[in-house]
Amino acid sequence: MSTERIEAARERLSRYMSEQGKKNTRQRDLIVEVFLKAEGHLSLQELQALVRKQVGTVGYATVYRTMKLLMDAGVAVERNFGSDAACFELAEFGTHHDHLICDGCGKIIEFEDPVIEERQEWIARNFRFQVSRHRHEIYGLCEGCVGGVSS
Repeated sequence: MSTERIEAARERLSRYMSEQGKKNTRQRDLIVEVFLKAEGHLSLQELQALVRKQVGTVGYATVYRTMKLLMDAGVAVERNFGSDAACFELAEFGTHHDHLICDGCGKIIEFEDPVIEERQEWIARNFRFQVSRHRHEIYGLCEGCVGGVSS
């Protein structure tokens, strides 16, 4: 995770907290820091487990409320890649990536491809369509699952 992206997230959250009159708490600050430093996509349970490694105990409701706050602030994005549990990732600040999702083991691979982005823009222009957002997800089997070994 780039330092610039994390700093942009911190600034956005700080501005939102100030505008909304919300106060920081020790547990909320820790959850935010663990989330910002984590790689990939985290479920609430995974985030809770990471936070518990540092403080011993944190309630599921506290993690949930903190992630809701991060989503409201535009810092986190909830994703559901076909499983029952939603996962969360850091919002994109001027960048965009897409996802490959393994149907076998659930592995999620992020990728960026300027050719795909350019083609999507061309399609939108061709149909006189103004894009506000998009999501590109490709489902299949990762290298480990194709070979019969879960990664």
